[in-house]
Amino acid sequence: MPADTDKPREECGIFGVYGKNLNVARITYYGLYALQHRGQESAGIAVSDGRKVLLHKDMGLVPEVFSQGTLEQMAGHIAVGHVRYSTTGSSQPINAQPLVFRYARGTLGLAHNGNITNIWDLRSQLTSTGSVFQSTTDSEVIVNLIARYSQNALEEALAKCMIDIKGAYSLLIITEDSLIAVRDPYGFRPLCLGKLDDGYVVASESCALDTVGAQKVRDIKPGEIVIIDDQGIRSMSALSQRKKAHCIFEYIYFARPDSEMDGFHVSRVRREMGRQLAREFPVEVDLVIPVPDSGTTAARGYAEESGKPFEEGLMKNRYIGRTFIQPNQDMRDMGVRLKLNPMRYMLEGKRVLMVDDSLVRGTTSRKIVKMLRDSGVKEVYLCLSSPPVIKSCYYGIDTSNEDELVAAHMSVNEIKSLIGVDGLHYLSIDGLLNIFGKYRENFCTACFDGKYPVEVVKPKESGKFSLE
Repeated sequence: MPADTDKPREECGIFGVYGKNLNVARITYYGLYALQHRGQESAGIAVSDGRKVLLHKDMGLVPEVFSQGTLEQMAGHIAVGHVRYSTTGSSQPINAQPLVFRYARGTLGLAHNGNITNIWDLRSQLTSTGSVFQSTTDSEVIVNLIARYSQNALEEALAKCMIDIKGAYSLLIITEDSLIAVRDPYGFRPLCLGKLDDGYVVASESCALDTVGAQKVRDIKPGEIVIIDDQGIRSMSALSQRKKAHCIFEYIYFARPDSEMDGFHVSRVRREMGRQLAREFPVEVDLVIPVPDSGTTAARGYAEESGKPFEEGLMKNRYIGRTFIQPNQDMRDMGVRLKLNPMRYMLEGKRVLMVDDSLVRGTTSRKIVKMLRDSGVKEVYLCLSSPPVIKSCYYGIDTSNEDELVAAHMSVNEIKSLIGVDGLHYLSIDGLLNIFGKYRENFCTACFDGKYPVEVVKPKESGKFSLE
């Protein structure tokens, strides 16, 4: 995990559109803009005009990769877009998506959100039978599997691929004449369908549908393949899985607050997390403040439930981008101060309860607490709207190695001392899951309890392949 952050990182966001009378490249550009929080390393768009598939992708943010002139050259009626943060495969141009390739049945472009957990076995099998890999992403394994089953119609080939691949995958695939959406049978990563004029839009989050003016129709079901072409829209259930495993961290941190996923509004869930924190950890304080922006909604919920005043005690610099020149050792606190600044007049002499979404390594939290102390805060309490993160995620989220997860090898009291707070409370797993009522069993909580829904196949010690 990069040194300038103490948060988990999402792998990517995907967006697709089909419409004969739509400017699909520009719509996809705005859709990716709405999903930029899901990946800031690279961006790409593939467009089909019914005869050929054009691709443009590069490293950087969406407005850095695409210009007005670039978008104007990408004429067509089908498009797929991708923004990436790498979890499997290093950060380099060759790993940017969509991946566009030719196979026996024509040209395909593929965008993938998630992580394949049996990639090592699949890659070894494919290589031994002549497959060639150009990138270091697990997404290219899916590409090679589709090519292997090219004797079948594409939807049948995809259904066969879904039998082979394990783990998390939401896919968008573009051909010369169709847009196809696929979601893994557990539904780890989100994917939803929208209607825009006479066309359709598919996106990782509903906030992207809202941005382009599309009306959400529904979420793509776990194990479902949706095909959109000039015949309309049709669906097939490729794999059935009784138990779902939606990523709980989408609601805690990753998804935009204005998104709605699998029947739950993200902002409403986060506010209820704060309310539950107040019930679990009542404490006498003068103010409730968030760590912006990820802790804001939960902090409001805590304040509402506890009756304590809510204030924005930490001001965020909105102009800090994904990278900046790192301070040297003598200025090691400058990085946090560039992003956050305490409101001294509001905080001095006060007992403050601070709400954040999670604590991974503890380094940033420690620096924020020190800033609050330096601003004259009398007492500092920290509430986290997630349980302790004690295990790594293998389904498309970068949560650091287990030895870097502070909660994996330190008690709550030890962490409390490490970051310098007067009190520390993590939201309980039961308290978190109870928010979802009768659907509480539909979520993956492996990073909190080590109960992985899908087996993770580790590379053999003598493995030939490196994904870095």
